[in-house]
Amino acid sequence: MSWLNRWFGSKPELSATQQQRFDAWQALPAPSLDKSFSEMRCVVVDVETTGLNLMQDRLISIGAVAVVNGKIALGDSFYIVLQQRAASDKGNILIHGIGHAEQLQGEPPVDALLSFLEFLGKDALVAFHVTFDETMIKRALREYLGFNFKHPWLDLAYVMPGLNPPLAKKYRALDHWIGHSNIRIDARHNALADALATAQLLQVAYAQAKQKDITRMSELRDLEKNQRWVDSVS
Repeated sequence: MSWLNRWFGSKPELSATQQQRFDAWQALPAPSLDKSFSEMRCVVVDVETTGLNLMQDRLISIGAVAVVNGKIALGDSFYIVLQQRAASDKGNILIHGIGHAEQLQGEPPVDALLSFLEFLGKDALVAFHVTFDETMIKRALREYLGFNFKHPWLDLAYVMPGLNPPLAKKYRALDHWIGHSNIRIDARHNALADALATAQLLQVAYAQAKQKDITRMSELRDLEKNQRWVDSVS
């Protein structure tokens, strides 16, 4: 199926049970972004894919960790592998470690994505370089569930430079900020491990933000927006 068909093809048919699950998720109330960090749940997410082409490559796995009231909730985490029509190539597998058999025997995509939505609820999403994760998740949800996923995200790739202007030009990648913050990660390019490391980075951002009297998700999103503007003109 071409990417044009994924975006503009006919709406997928869901089973009655799948439709009930989807309807229940859609009926959830929208999150409040004006709560303080100590009073809200957000979900830090990372994905692994068949490659880096936003229009052609496929979503393989989703890893997510909840940060509840400012603390990482290890018992509130999520990981799933979406069943693939054909496994990705050897070079791609060497990056993320999800082998042929695991890809071909993964969870059917509709059920996998419904499970992700149920884990997420309507809480805000957080990632490092949001564009990639958001695009891959949106494409999969459009292809398999037939809807346009519009959701609040926070991008730590802009928040961390916004909170640390002297380091903005020196540190660009997730690995830079992880190293600078002394965050340990044992399995880089595993979606759940990367989500956990990013969740720890979010906690660093929370602590730094509080020192600047920034205590709400909406305020961090404003900081992100400002940093995007700074980057665009620098």
